[in-house]
Amino acid sequence: MKIRKGDTILIISGKDRAKTGKVLNVFPKEETVLVEGINLKKKHLRPKKSGEKGQIVQVPAPVHASNVKLVCPKCSKAARVGYKTEKNKKYRFCKKCSQEI
Repeated sequence: MKIRKGDTILIISGKDRAKTGKVLNVFPKEETVLVEGINLKKKHLRPKKSGEKGQIVQVPAPVHASNVKLVCPKCSKAARVGYKTEKNKKYRFCKKCSQEI
């Protein structure tokens, strides 16, 4: 998977199209990413103690990795990501500006 935790990404399809956010978690087996402030779902919480009220909390839900693009930190554009190997070292690079990410 070409997206990692901490990357800034752009949503390219769905209800949150054209929004950017930071990746909180990556799930490689499901090929999904959890993005801060994107794809918010409402969760109903029960009261834990007597006298306490129940509440509705918004939590981010995972987005499929095919619906996001990495925002290059060098050129600040949403770009595809490739891999290069030099001297037994594998690294990601931006396909727009060819800089190492």
